[in-house]
Amino acid sequence: MKKSSSIIALVFACFISMATFGQETLLGSVERIKVHGKGLEGNLEGNSADPDVSIYLPPSYKKDAKRRYPVVYLLHGFTDTDAQWYGLVKHWINMPSVVDKVFAAGKLTEMIIVTPNAYTRSGGSFYSNSITVGNWEDYVAKELVTYIDQHYRTIAKAASRGLAGHSMGGYGTMRIGERYPEVFSSIYALSPCCMAPGGNRSPESLAKIETIKDPADFNKADFGTKAAIASAAAWSPNPTKPPFFTDQIVENGQVQKMTELKWAANSGLATIDQYVTNLKQLKGIAFDAGNKDQPIAANIKLLHELLDNYKIEHTYEEYEGDHLNKIAERIEHKMLPFFSGKLQSK
Repeated sequence: MKKSSSIIALVFACFISMATFGQETLLGSVERIKVHGKGLEGNLEGNSADPDVSIYLPPSYKKDAKRRYPVVYLLHGFTDTDAQWYGLVKHWINMPSVVDKVFAAGKLTEMIIVTPNAYTRSGGSFYSNSITVGNWEDYVAKELVTYIDQHYRTIAKAASRGLAGHSMGGYGTMRIGERYPEVFSSIYALSPCCMAPGGNRSPESLAKIETIKDPADFNKADFGTKAAIASAAAWSPNPTKPPFFTDQIVENGQVQKMTELKWAANSGLATIDQYVTNLKQLKGIAFDAGNKDQPIAANIKLLHELLDNYKIEHTYEEYEGDHLNKIAERIEHKMLPFFSGKLQSK
């Protein structure tokens, strides 16, 4: 009887081991590397020209050495980092676990996902070209894509490349996507910020911005004040104005006219008319936001109406939620199926 019990225990242990092994084979892996950016060299903020890049490799990547994969470049939001999104630092989202669940179901095309660390001294690059923060737009669309294609088994063509992002990353998705249809064929913006100029212009908020004189002041500032400094670094740089190397944002309680004009010119809605031909080349355009995420939800409705005017095909959705609480769910149920359907896998 004792021998029989031992055999049963051994069989049970083997079964558990096989089940565990089976689960492990369904998981992707994450690599974190550094990718140099020539256009990031010499930026006035002193941000690294060798930013970290997190890369999600799907479950079959290390088992099938001949298979090549479509790639989605996923851009994080303001004050976030790639490490936070990829579960390397505790955060409100763990993107690899979300993606693993989707690919484990076996219903969608597996893909590589790439996220550069766009956290800068001022909190975020807005994925724009600037002497102050560095040429992040060029870095994502040119240098990073080239590196990934050279070092990973990608399907190196626009038809197999997607671009997505959340908040600041959603803005970057629209900005870069409309400029580079020869690089990315499909784009998905999750709660994209900065689509319309303006924002909180109360006397109190302007006063807070005006009090920022040095990095110590900046480090103690609230989110909105930091976002204003970062916006200036991205869209109104000025090499003669240390320590932030930006045009004056507020003076005597008033937003400076030239700064306001530069920011408005970089807002997502303002640039659509310039890139209609490019947008019509894209195979897929999608964007969404939670109905409680204002003014973002209102602004993407305007984006929807503007694209409709030009008869540019797109998918637009406003859902029940805020800026953060449904993003993992949207990635799982909307973004990944969107790219699985749009990107060529051969």
